[in-house]
This record gives sequence, structure tokens and C-alpha cells, in this order.
Amino acid sequence: MTKSLFPVILAGGKGERFWPLSRQNRPKQFLTLDGTSRSLLQATADRLLPLTGSWDNLWVITSAPIAQGVQEQLPELPSSHLLIESQGRDTAAAVAWASLELKQRYGEDAVIGFFPADHWIANQKVFAHTLSAATQLAANTAAIVTLGIKPSFPSTGYGYIEQGEELGSFNDMPAYHVNRFTEKPDRQTAEKFLSTGRFSWNSGMFIFRAGVILKELHIHAPEIIEPLEKHGPDIYPQLPKKSIDFALMEKTTLAYVLPVEFGWDDLGDWNAIERLMKKDETPNVEMATHVGLDTQGSIVYATNSDDVIVTIGLEDVVIVRDRNVTLIAKKDRTQEIKQILKTLHNDPRFTNLL
Repeated sequence: MTKSLFPVILAGGKGERFWPLSRQNRPKQFLTLDGTSRSLLQATADRLLPLTGSWDNLWVITSAPIAQGVQEQLPELPSSHLLIESQGRDTAAAVAWASLELKQRYGEDAVIGFFPADHWIANQKVFAHTLSAATQLAANTAAIVTLGIKPSFPSTGYGYIEQGEELGSFNDMPAYHVNRFTEKPDRQTAEKFLSTGRFSWNSGMFIFRAGVILKELHIHAPEIIEPLEKHGPDIYPQLPKKSIDFALMEKTTLAYVLPVEFGWDDLGDWNAIERLMKKDETPNVEMATHVGLDTQGSIVYATNSDDVIVTIGLEDVVIVRDRNVTLIAKKDRTQEIKQILKTLHNDPRFTNLL
């Protein structure tokens, strides 16, 4: 049998590594980063709507401080389909609460998919074909299906999934039992993974039946699911802060992976802009009025077209100008933006910049 898919967009993240463009009242999922007119959140909804048939089958879970922004970005979304976390407790709690809500609405055999709001996907047709295969697998098997992105380089910034025994073919796509999840490896390990042909990047997208995920949460994460079942979302601030990977996926024996290729990026930091926008014939990625002399391999961004950024003799840097803040960083150190934000947070002179 084939069932419909009920997608849930995970839209509660902060996107701190895109600061200063991403701020508390304007997180990454509200930004337009690929040169189109649609934000990352809107583009995610655009991808999923053709698979659901209507807004009545699409759900979003987000945090209280940005819930109004989500409603403004997605005005067609029914208000009852927006789940608002009183306090962010990472993805395990979000998946558990949303799965309980959808089980109550659609039953334990409802096939649910979870999709981060900040991904870029190139090929909508292949994406839709993949989700059809994942839905078939989840509907017919006690499976927690994850989409594994076929790696194009030995990334040290992504988690990896090792595929084991092949389960069968779904919608002409092979599915494999997951042998193990590995968090961000060093480069030598990543190169070894790629050489085997058995590893995929962990996309953070999951598909399963409501009853299957809730049963597995009871086995592996009772500290999250049991309080939610007993007290509802009011218990949120007391729940442990855990990712769904750590709380469940690394422990369950029901994990299956579909290795896929549809052009994907998780837009984790400013370097993602280069992967999306870089043209071979240009020395830099320029989303600003930029006058440069001997500047190459750099990312230059400004929100105000009247601002002019002038550079001389720079290489492999990120320059971002947004309102009253300018960020200048080496491209290989953009992960450290989070450390800067902690410094700003602890100094009352700068809290308005967060």
C-alpha cells in the first residue's frame, strides 16, 4: 500500500553562523540566500506542498519568539498546524511532540516526514521521487527512514551514515539498513568513508509512521516522550535538550537509509553561499556593491545596496555588512561565529546586535 505523507517543517533554529544577517528576530530560515525572492522557510514549504495536496496537510513546529514571523512568512498555513515551543529543546522534543499531535489527528499509521527549514535542494522532481520511495518504505515496514546524501567531497562538517544490508527497492530506489551514524569526522576518516562507497551524509530528514516513532521513543528516549504524553507541551522547559540523532537514531535498530542525489546543501554557514552562487568566471561571490583590487576567493554581502565595500589584497575571507554591524572573517573560521556571539551576549553594550 502507498500512503500520503504529512510533512512537518522544523523551523525553530537560530542559524547563528549566519550572523549578523541572522539575528534573534530574523533567524536564518527567514532569509533569502540563493538569489531568489523566497526565504528558506518559504522555499521548503514550496517543495513540500505539491506532495501534500494542500496546506491542510502541512505542519510547522517553531519557537515562541519567532512564531509570529512564521505566520507572516506562511500566511496560508492553518493556525492549528503551527506548533509553538515555549522553549527550544532541540529536535528530539520537537519530533516527539509533533508526532504525538499528528498521531492524535491522523492515527498511528500516518506517515510523517520531518524537514529542516534551512535546506537548499536543486532538483524538485528527484526530491519528490525520493519522498515517494521513502513514504512507501515507511508505510510498509517498521522503519525510520533517513535520506542519505551521496557525498561529493570528504566533508568534515557533516555527519555520516553507513549503509548495511539492502532491504529492497522502493519506487526503483534501493534502501539499506543503517549500520551506524558517525558525527563529523576528521578529514582522513571522511576520505576513508568515501573510498568505501557505503557512506552518505546525514541530511537530517526523516520519514516514519507515527506509531513506529513513538514506540521507539518509549524504548530509547522515555525521558522525553513520557512527560509529553502525561503533561503535554507545558512540560517543555523541563525536557532534556537532545537532538533526534543522539536521542534515537544512534540507538534504534529500525533505521534505514535511502542514498539520494538531488542537489543538497544544509546552508550551515556563510561558506554555503559560495557553494550555491560561485561562478567559475568570477573571482568572488558578490552580493553587494563591491570594488576590489587583488581580492579573490571571498564572499562579500551587504543588505543595503547603497553601502559600498572596498577591498584590497584579500583572499578567502567573508565580509558581511548588515545595518550597524560588519563581520570580517577567514572563510575557514566561520564556525567560530558562535563564540563571538557568546562574547556579545555577555556585554550589555552589544546585546542589541544579537
